[in-house]
Amino acid sequence: MNKDTFIRHRKALLDTVDNGSMIILFAGHPKKKSADQEYAFTPNRNFYYLTGIDEDSVIYVAVKKFDGNLTESLYIKNADPFMEKWVGKTISKEEAKELSGIEDIRYVENFKKDVHFSIASDIYNVNLDLERDRFKDVTSYSEDFAKKLQDKYPYVSIKNIYNAICELRVCKDEDEVNEIRKAIEITKEGIESLMKNSKAGIKEYQLEAYFNFVLNMNGVKDVAFDTIAASGKNATVLHYVSNEDDLKDGDLILFDLGAQHNYYCGDISRTFPVNGKFTERQKQIYNIVLKAELETIKAIKPGVPFVSLNNVTKKVLAEGLKELGIIKEDSELSKYYYHGVSHNLGLDVHDVGRRDVELKEGMVLTVEPGLYIEEESIGIRIEDDILVTKDGCENLSKDIIKTVEEIEAFMEKK
Repeated sequence: MNKDTFIRHRKALLDTVDNGSMIILFAGHPKKKSADQEYAFTPNRNFYYLTGIDEDSVIYVAVKKFDGNLTESLYIKNADPFMEKWVGKTISKEEAKELSGIEDIRYVENFKKDVHFSIASDIYNVNLDLERDRFKDVTSYSEDFAKKLQDKYPYVSIKNIYNAICELRVCKDEDEVNEIRKAIEITKEGIESLMKNSKAGIKEYQLEAYFNFVLNMNGVKDVAFDTIAASGKNATVLHYVSNEDDLKDGDLILFDLGAQHNYYCGDISRTFPVNGKFTERQKQIYNIVLKAELETIKAIKPGVPFVSLNNVTKKVLAEGLKELGIIKEDSELSKYYYHGVSHNLGLDVHDVGRRDVELKEGMVLTVEPGLYIEEESIGIRIEDDILVTKDGCENLSKDIIKTVEEIEAFMEKK
């Protein structure tokens, strides 16, 4: 994305911060895997949202003095000629400026000295990203740093800026939507590769490999989340990711997957017959799910309560199952549909943002109804990525085939 996007993001955040405040955000550090191996580094998403920098150990600092004067600095690693021979070059000052739009680039060895100078001069509030998903989570680097600051400068007020950043991330600008479009475009190509290569007798992970190949060929560094490749009864387990069973003739296979593009995620679910042809029973269940998805998408527009979307979905699913005699009362639906229909989508596949809100223009969310009938080894989920527009919505993944007729016609060509 263009650096102007990150400049806009930072300006919007800095407008929420009081005078006499500092913001400190960390890109993060690689995690050790085993011996001298590390897990692949991925930047903290809030840090990336504000800087566009994809490198470990980088630090962003903004200082807003009491007179309103504002400075922004980015701290990068100093070049190490010896390590460059082993792992390559780190980001340069010029590259950091061009990516982020921040003019003042410094080296990390000066970070603590500069923080001390700012606090000693004119700062009483320090804002850190203190995200904590669960009580039992391991203490983050930012939380450790907050403790050290409080110990050394007890008169400083430590504030959590996580929620303020998340609030900005909920509604996407045009550049962000374009990144999601690209992720979906690559995901579409991968799904078509799956359908072309599906056949009985291979393993779920072998079919999944065709999706991974497409991502690699498009320069995608990582999937948006662990791919679900669930055939037969496995598809009734929502987050089945072992992907190690055999594909059987006559079974359906459910794929829940997505590519990343510049860390923006696609999240698509498609269910299709291993042999390319739905049975009549599979068609019946599939078309109920498809109707629920289409009706839910139609309900999306600004001002609609987020949580009301699931009510639309459940109504259609319950009516369909009652027509087939699978259930008699709406209350029985929970046996066959046991998740919500939607979540936010963006830099995280389950993106930041509350659900006790009304939909707003610029939000991107998934619509993913499903039915899971374990006794019949049928699990079906259909999912698209939807942009809330000024007057309604746009299905960003509308070009990915999903009707029974489209799927059968496409797979017949293989």
